Amino acid sequence: MTMKQDLFLKIQNQWLYGEKMEIDILKLSLTIDTYLSKRDAEKIRGYLGNLYRENSYIHQHDLEGNPIYRYPRLQYKVIDGACVIIAFKEGLKMAEDSFHNLKLLNLNGKWEEVLTKGLESYIANFSISSDPIKYSFLTPWLALNQKNYEKYQKLGSMAKRKELLENILIGNIISISKSLGYTVPVPIEANIHHVKEVKTSLKETPMVGFLGDFSVNFEIPDYWGIGKSVSKGFGTVKRVG
Repeated sequence: MTMKQDLFLKIQNQWLYGEKMEIDILKLSLTIDTYLSKRDAEKIRGYLGNLYRENSYIHQHDLEGNPIYRYPRLQYKVIDGACVIIAFKEGLKMAEDSFHNLKLLNLNGKWEEVLTKGLESYIANFSISSDPIKYSFLTPWLALNQKNYEKYQKLGSMAKRKELLENILIGNIISISKSLGYTVPVPIEANIHHVKEVKTSLKETPMVGFLGDFSVNFEIPDYWGIGKSVSKGFGTVKRVG
């Protein structure tokens, strides 16, 4: 490809797909003397939410305790037994403060010393892509609410269930885009390669989640969550391949 052809292709892609949204991200990693389970992400969020109660971006509630429906700027994960906090936009300052000040975690009334901390800063794209990108769910994706769970159960074939989940996945990405002020310029196309149901729980309530791989013509930063309760670690994705 000549330089002129390459330039033409870049201009054409920019015209079709618009400007990319670049987002500053902090990844804070914490290790304690306990191998954490994925369910501990909810407990870590609860502890930090009480510790920084005045900051609604930490716990997603207003001063009266009502939930705030926006894509969480702080997301708590447990990856390979360690705590990972992903922060961007309004969540950046809190992550920076935590990195310097956080020395203890309280999990179910038991104090745990933070043994090591790591802070990684980088820029990632959140925007439509000209080519499909493959991702894998690292933690269960809570795709179904009560209404579409009933619809999912009534669908006889796995092909129809897969189509429903693909539409829900597209809807999840559109919802995140709206929350972040990104206008999706062309239709999103998703393809779930394989998926399996997994039993999980949220606030001690049994839930059905999904693990598997999918492709979508969209750039999603690693370790961001998709679906319900992403601030508590659910639906965490990572690019593969």
